[in-house]
Amino acid sequence: MHMRKNWLFLILATTLVTTQYNVYAQKAKSFAVRNSINDPTRILSDDKELGLALGLFVQGSYFDAIDYYQDLKSRDERNPYLTYILGECYANTRDYVPAAHNYSETYYLDKKDYPLASFYAGQMFKQQGEYKQAITWFKIFLTDNKKTPPTDPNNNNFNRMPNQKEFKNYKKLAQVEIDGCEMAMVSIKDPQPVNIFNCGPNVNSPYTELSPYPLGDSMLLFSTLNRTTLDVVNRYDSKDHKSTEHFMISHKQPGYVDSFQWPLPFNDGGFNRADAGTEVGNGCYSPGGNRFYFTRCNVRDSFKFVCKIYYSQFMEHQWSVPQDIPAINDPAYPEASNTMPFVAKVGKKEILYFASDRKLQSRGGYDIWYSVIDPRNGTFRRPQNCGKAINTKENELTPYYDSRVGKLYFSSNGRKSFGGFDIYSADGGPSRYTKVQNMGYPINTSADEFYFIKDPVGKPDAYVVSNRIGTIALKNPTCCNDIWRIQYEPRLVIIGKVLSKKTQEIMPQTVVKMVDQKSEMNTYSSDDGNFIFNMSRNHSYVLTADKQGYTSSRATVSTMSVKRSDADDTVHVTIYLDSIRHSFSVSNIYYDYDQATLRAESVASLDTLVNFMKDNPSISVEIYSYTDGKGKDEYNFPLSQRRAQSVLDYLEKSGVERTRMTAKGFGSKNPVKQEVKADGKTDDAEGRQLNRRTEFRIIGDLPTRRVLFNSAMPGSMDQQEKNLHVDSEAEDEPTTPGAKAPAAKDDADN
Repeated sequence: MHMRKNWLFLILATTLVTTQYNVYAQKAKSFAVRNSINDPTRILSDDKELGLALGLFVQGSYFDAIDYYQDLKSRDERNPYLTYILGECYANTRDYVPAAHNYSETYYLDKKDYPLASFYAGQMFKQQGEYKQAITWFKIFLTDNKKTPPTDPNNNNFNRMPNQKEFKNYKKLAQVEIDGCEMAMVSIKDPQPVNIFNCGPNVNSPYTELSPYPLGDSMLLFSTLNRTTLDVVNRYDSKDHKSTEHFMISHKQPGYVDSFQWPLPFNDGGFNRADAGTEVGNGCYSPGGNRFYFTRCNVRDSFKFVCKIYYSQFMEHQWSVPQDIPAINDPAYPEASNTMPFVAKVGKKEILYFASDRKLQSRGGYDIWYSVIDPRNGTFRRPQNCGKAINTKENELTPYYDSRVGKLYFSSNGRKSFGGFDIYSADGGPSRYTKVQNMGYPINTSADEFYFIKDPVGKPDAYVVSNRIGTIALKNPTCCNDIWRIQYEPRLVIIGKVLSKKTQEIMPQTVVKMVDQKSEMNTYSSDDGNFIFNMSRNHSYVLTADKQGYTSSRATVSTMSVKRSDADDTVHVTIYLDSIRHSFSVSNIYYDYDQATLRAESVASLDTLVNFMKDNPSISVEIYSYTDGKGKDEYNFPLSQRRAQSVLDYLEKSGVERTRMTAKGFGSKNPVKQEVKADGKTDDAEGRQLNRRTEFRIIGDLPTRRVLFNSAMPGSMDQQEKNLHVDSEAEDEPTTPGAKAPAAKDDADN
């Protein structure tokens, strides 16, 4: 049997993985100590150590197997078999980084005998969130295997060539994986409006937690693995056996949102008590609350878990003894697993959904099935496959149906995904479904996601099980599953259009910008003049449009007062573009005597220019600074240049690109007011202050240097457009209309 990553094994049989780790850790510890590569008393030969490593691998003790294979590889570093099997071990413990390293190394060592190494390397890079590297490896796999290679007659359990049919399926799956990587890179840039956080150490442990089931809005029922200290080796000897995987319940902290108390045993119905060798989990209630459904799993030969669904009925004052459901757990197929039950109203029918790997009518792997519960006597009708709209050739798990919105939610690793298993939703039920959709980031990540379920009352926040970064880890950061809380934010949307200010007609081919208070910007390239943006709470936004030859108005939207409990909201805005005719003015900028630093009132005036420049990125500005008439030219020109530069520096610091600005100093040229009074002797201090100034020319269509606005001239941009022309000498020595020749200068402007 070809060794593929058995993701389902990690969900249905996490108990086995961790138990084997504990059991074999005790047996192997003495071997490991006595047979270390650095131990001179080493007594195991390589063949015996390889046999021990293989035994640990086959028995599911991947953590210990890694130690032995690493030891063997340290003495034979270029052995492709040891490298490949290490990749398998790390993959089965969901340690994605070393798994990717070993698979990719196998490819370079022996890609002919290990043709799937590149495919698995792609999967492991994908599950790290390294999507570009993952795509590269999937493309390598497809390029190397354009023609399906022949089956290797010398089969072994780990690297045999897949048969023709299997290889064809891998090639299809590789393209699905590439599509998933591309979807993820786009979705991460536009996340869903949710907050997701770990439910904390009172719910989660270093082992695995599964199957969250909210009881109202105050308690959470869930399954946990080995949360308490158990005698693993003798755990099946107890007469009143308590499963390693068992139910617990946690109350929410009074007065705190989604903070949980220390969990307590779930004693209802004695569901945690089971026969020796049996694990329990996946609990749920019927819509009326009078039935409790759950799964019991037993270990069979070759460490295969076989699960069955049971239910208990509340009668009078107690729960009945749990009953097997022959209609679901068909005796004709004793090796089939039926697990993960969820019961819900679909229309007027009560439906039991579950996951099963039964072969008859299967799409492949585990499928989602359903059975209608007869309302007359509570019996179960023959199970039906949910169909190809839901099920794929891979695995579909953890069904949950929300009767309020008519949607089925499930986990799958056979579709475009962010990582391994993702959560999907589908409209309809129980037999027909439409609009199957990936739930998007951050509900789905590059890791595995299962067991999505919403709160039964109030605003439907939710839970999900995931091994994403942030779990309380046992052996590596992504080895084990934790329960995570999903808090839905109100969906806040801006829908808008860009119009001509003059004609009120739509303006196509426009780029719309939305900038928040932290200067983070989103853009929308609109072909038809319409645009849409998602917003978040506690933000302020400014929206403008950019089109060459036009200036833009601005729209502001604030979500500062929006609460998480508020309903979804859509804001409609309109942005106007004006072809040059745009009213804009800025006061002259003044300085203190002999200073290049800006006065306080000048800074406030400059902010108007900053906003205008940000709103209109195709506009440039020329900054002209002057001194008063005191002093000599050789002093005044550098001073005026420093003044112009101080303005440029302020604009750049405020977010205007330096390439859009030119700063020039003109000394005492072109005064706006005489500095000597009529008597010819008295200085006019007010006149000198007015001459210590900075003026601006707003330039549009930069290649033609068309002046749109000159702050030294009267009127707004709209008024100036009709009669303002660029003089051939303007760039070197701009003139100010109405200025008179300056009077004689004093000796110093200092």
